[in-house]
Amino acid sequence: MGLSGSDLDFIAQVVRGRSAIVLDRSKDYLIESRLQTLARSRGEDSVETLIRKLRSAPAGPLRDEVVEAMTTNETSFFRDGHPFMALQHDILPELLVSRGRERSLNIWCAACSSGQEPYTIAMLVQELIGADPSWRVRLLATDIDTKMLQRTRDGIYNQFEVNRGLPAPLLVRYFARHGMQYQVDSRLRAMVETKFVNLAEPLPPMPQMDVVFLRNVLIYFDVETKRKILQAVRRVVKPDGYLFLGGAETTMNIDNSWERQIIGRATVHRPA
Repeated sequence: MGLSGSDLDFIAQVVRGRSAIVLDRSKDYLIESRLQTLARSRGEDSVETLIRKLRSAPAGPLRDEVVEAMTTNETSFFRDGHPFMALQHDILPELLVSRGRERSLNIWCAACSSGQEPYTIAMLVQELIGADPSWRVRLLATDIDTKMLQRTRDGIYNQFEVNRGLPAPLLVRYFARHGMQYQVDSRLRAMVETKFVNLAEPLPPMPQMDVVFLRNVLIYFDVETKRKILQAVRRVVKPDGYLFLGGAETTMNIDNSWERQIIGRATVHRPA
């Protein structure tokens, strides 16, 4: 027997209140399966027991565990390919010229999950600037899931994860093998700064960004939340900066302060 409608609605309200992520009734199976996993990990005798505890302390630490359980952490190295081709062959070379005087780059990966996206970008940057100590590259990786932030800091991936999209030469160049796992080398880990950021809340202070990756995130929010997030991101992107969204995401009819631009086979958005 599945969860009651009132329990499902309660979980959806908790998740939306904390993260603005919308869980409609089409997500009932996802909610139940992920709560079952969380209940087992906490040693609870049932999902219903877990929900009763959450109802008794709806603003406690269990709330954050439930929200983290509901977030989708699907990612891979060089995911979808084309955005990283545009970054490697067009955007980064252009920025290395236009930022040549200050020799500084700021790149933000929002909803970084377990870190494959920021480390993909770090590898591309390293390939272009090499060991030049005069460049200061800040790569900010943020997420609402603290477990994913820890995974990003550790930079450790299994065989399946490195086989998903990571070219063999880059695996050899930037990873150290430890048994059946691979760890990103210290040069790249030093480039990536992790930070807890809830996109549904006001952004913390951060530098003006040259590039923002906000891919496959907006699809989880309602239109008004999407608008607020895009407006907040717009305030931290430099006037000649770049925003990457997911393939099914757009700024059209949501926030008109962005212009769509095609680079190769990738779509980017730039401040209007």
